[in-house]
Amino acid sequence: MSLSQEKRKKIRQERRKVLDAGVTFRWSLGRDISQPDWDFFYRCYERTYLEHGNAPYLNRDFFKRMADTMPDHWLLFTAERNGHPIATSLIALDDYSTRAGDQNTQGDWAAVRSAQVKEEPAQRAGDTEQNTAPPSLRTTSEKVAYGRYWGALERVDCLHFEACYYQPLQWCIEHGYQRFEGGAQGEHKMARALLPVRTTSAHWLAHPAFADAVARFLEREDQGIGNYLDNLKQRSPFRQS
Repeated sequence: MSLSQEKRKKIRQERRKVLDAGVTFRWSLGRDISQPDWDFFYRCYERTYLEHGNAPYLNRDFFKRMADTMPDHWLLFTAERNGHPIATSLIALDDYSTRAGDQNTQGDWAAVRSAQVKEEPAQRAGDTEQNTAPPSLRTTSEKVAYGRYWGALERVDCLHFEACYYQPLQWCIEHGYQRFEGGAQGEHKMARALLPVRTTSAHWLAHPAFADAVARFLEREDQGIGNYLDNLKQRSPFRQS
């Protein structure tokens, strides 16, 4: 599949705005993300939440623990202008080839479909059906990137799209990642080649009556989610073959 000419033009225009503003990017992977990089990332992350009237969901200690215990799972993009950093986006990385066949994390859960839609692009091979099986059940090698935590100290038109979508997508293509998940919600992401797919979650509800009520609600809601996805498919940015 390929994007329509209209969508390609839109993406080029958005990327050109960032380039014309004098913004460049550098990326740091794993243990190459320095302590000052982590500090600057959190400064941007915290400020962006506060600007929207919310406290950050995650504190600085969380990211410190991630850097200390699983540094190889993180990729940081830093936007710079005139030699100074102005924004960052943080991407999580995973390689499921090391987990194929591992049965230790299956557990004894009752799977209940949830009413969530997240956005992610079609696979590079052109298959729009995503592998949504848990990591322990996947049987083929798959390198996946998950976006994104982000923040900025300066406002630049289209900088968000460049930092959170275009730079990570370009990196994934260049480094052999089969899938990039752009995060939850946001129909605007479809114009950036991030297509909607269903997501699932696992829950165990101890009270039988409550579990039955939730199941009945999800049955009704499932039809609404299906209609919503059908509607979004009609707005796909990819050319129809």
